[in-house]
Amino acid sequence: MLKQIINGRVLTPQGWLEGGSVVIEDNKIKAVKECNCLEEGAEIIDAKGCVVVPGGIEMHVHGGGGRDFMEGTEEAFRVAVDAHLQYGTTAIYPTLSSSTIPMIEKAVETCDKLMQEPDSPILGLHLEGPYFNPKQAGAQIPEWIKAPVAEEYEPLLEKSKCLKRWDEAPELPGSIDFIKCCCKHGVLPSIGHTRATYEDVHAANEAGMTHATHFYNAMPVVYKNREFKVAGTVESIFAEENMTVEMIADGIHVPPVMLRMIYQIKGVEKTALVTDSLACAATHGDAAFDPRVILEDGVCKLADRSALAGSIATMDRLIRTCVQQAGIPLEDACRMASETPAKIMGVYDRKGSLEAGKDADIIMFNDDLELTFVMQMGRIVRAD
Repeated sequence: MLKQIINGRVLTPQGWLEGGSVVIEDNKIKAVKECNCLEEGAEIIDAKGCVVVPGGIEMHVHGGGGRDFMEGTEEAFRVAVDAHLQYGTTAIYPTLSSSTIPMIEKAVETCDKLMQEPDSPILGLHLEGPYFNPKQAGAQIPEWIKAPVAEEYEPLLEKSKCLKRWDEAPELPGSIDFIKCCCKHGVLPSIGHTRATYEDVHAANEAGMTHATHFYNAMPVVYKNREFKVAGTVESIFAEENMTVEMIADGIHVPPVMLRMIYQIKGVEKTALVTDSLACAATHGDAAFDPRVILEDGVCKLADRSALAGSIATMDRLIRTCVQQAGIPLEDACRMASETPAKIMGVYDRKGSLEAGKDADIIMFNDDLELTFVMQMGRIVRAD
């Protein structure tokens, strides 16, 4: 089945095509054209001057539509994924907060199964913990936080095909062995919920930890030890040139001026956008999976207001915030939502840009940066 998007401003790896078109055959992009010359027999989709950009790739998301991936059930996974599809996420890595091993195993089983379905938007499972610094627990369940336990993680990494990323605090004992084990099994180790020093960060980076979880959140900045300044985890990550970062671009977890600063320092190639959203995201009500969490000021907080707990952001909001509040060019914001996460997660050969042969994951925005269209693997999910 042929489809053709015409009359759009199309973002390609070479830049914008004004009045360009995208030809889709089944679930793949057949061609990206500089003109609107029509393909014979194609179903025409008129972009009406909207920007046509790659679909968002969500690297860090806990739930949506009122359901949380920690539930581990097929229903919870499907509801949450479908909710985010409506807001421009066309590929997703479901995320578990610090969990027990049985909870992880249940989610692994579900994720493995759903990934095998034709044209599934699920690309793998992301574990955020439980190997974290308890002093930086944030909204993580403190009873489950601990140092890495080889007898736990080695069997999981050995048998779980869907595991693609695992976050950990590199100052913990046994950290280097954990990082190397992740790398051995093709799982991205990421630094998070940490008080790592520069020495910790550098050693972890040398061992293969090349990504930072929700940068600036749950990690210290520069501080004083008596009369001397000490580089915090944030500055240490900035100093490691090959380290990529992700930022929760809701304008609250990281203020807009800091979003722009991260973008200026790390650049498009090393900065990804994530929602880190909870079950209450992508809903029309105030559904919350975790009774410890409240919704206030457009964000999730712990009920005692001691910490932010996660966002209610969706992919379209991340892009709008970067452009309208942080002053980041639209093309760069879109690349950070698609191309950069695709490269970080090793799927850029098939996702993350509008090019012939790649998956037909496509979204559109109007002049006000309101989402108007979502296509996932050639299937129209939303058309306003």
